[in-house]
Amino acid sequence: MTAKTRFIALLSIAAAGLAVVPSAEAATLKWPGSSSVTTADSSNVFGQNLSGLSFESAGVLWAVRNGPGTLYRLVPNGTGKWRTDTTGGWGSGKSLSYADGAGDPDAEGVVATPDGIFVSTERDGDDDGTSLLKILRYDRASTASSLDATAEWDLTDDLPEVGDNDGLEAISWIPDSFLTAHGFYDEKTKAKYNPANYANHGSGLYFVGLEDNGTIYAYALNQAGDGYTRVATIASGASTIMELTFEPEAGRLWAVCDNNCSGRSNTLQINAQGKFAVTATYNRPSGMANLNNEGFAIAPQSACSSGSKPVVWADDGNTSSHAQRTGTLPCV
Repeated sequence: MTAKTRFIALLSIAAAGLAVVPSAEAATLKWPGSSSVTTADSSNVFGQNLSGLSFESAGVLWAVRNGPGTLYRLVPNGTGKWRTDTTGGWGSGKSLSYADGAGDPDAEGVVATPDGIFVSTERDGDDDGTSLLKILRYDRASTASSLDATAEWDLTDDLPEVGDNDGLEAISWIPDSFLTAHGFYDEKTKAKYNPANYANHGSGLYFVGLEDNGTIYAYALNQAGDGYTRVATIASGASTIMELTFEPEAGRLWAVCDNNCSGRSNTLQINAQGKFAVTATYNRPSGMANLNNEGFAIAPQSACSSGSKPVVWADDGNTSSHAQRTGTLPCV
């Protein structure tokens, strides 16, 4: 074989190799649940700005709205939709304030945990030109018509500087039992995560998503004060992020994007090095338009029926007068 022939052969092999490399679109998988979705709320219940969602149980779904900051406790209405709870003063939702009783937290994400209801915020609506990256804790048992935070953690100085509307869009919680069982790596101590290193942090870590760079940050939050420690920094696999939700049965952390990413979702799992890494990217269900979905929640395993469990999206734009839609994922 002459040098020229060898060169041409090598080019042919390289071209063949390039031909089988999947494109980014090809690597994106079909939504693993049903392709169809239906509305999950009655007409014009929430209006615009509904953002984060979190299941507390199969029969309780928490939601937050930004502008004005409002927390909702939702329950099934008996026809496959969700309505505001009419007990405990939750009928119209409850307005949110900071711990001092002032301000209008721009509530973007919410998660129900054993320690309370936690809300991620990106600014104070009363000073909406300044970024203020805080996690706020609220008492779910309060019967007051408005809620002051029972604790708050200001992460602004620990995170990259971002615009006032590009901050903490997402929050989730993962129990220590899961993290230690899977050898989660603590970047602070440079060893396997040991919950005993973080006094008063509760029984798990809080994961927040920064819209500006699509990065996830894991924190141990001191529940007895306002101290915190960053335990890990995680690439979500997307340039921006709107929601985080942990699916314990599958051991997956879902990182969800809105219409800026055509509604795609990335799943992350702990790898052999003890770090969360992207394992799959899913398109939105084919039966759902490219909506401004800023919230996403997965029902617990107890909600499984015929091999499927419900999921719910929150549409910030209240498209066609509906802010919630529901679909399915397979039960694990």
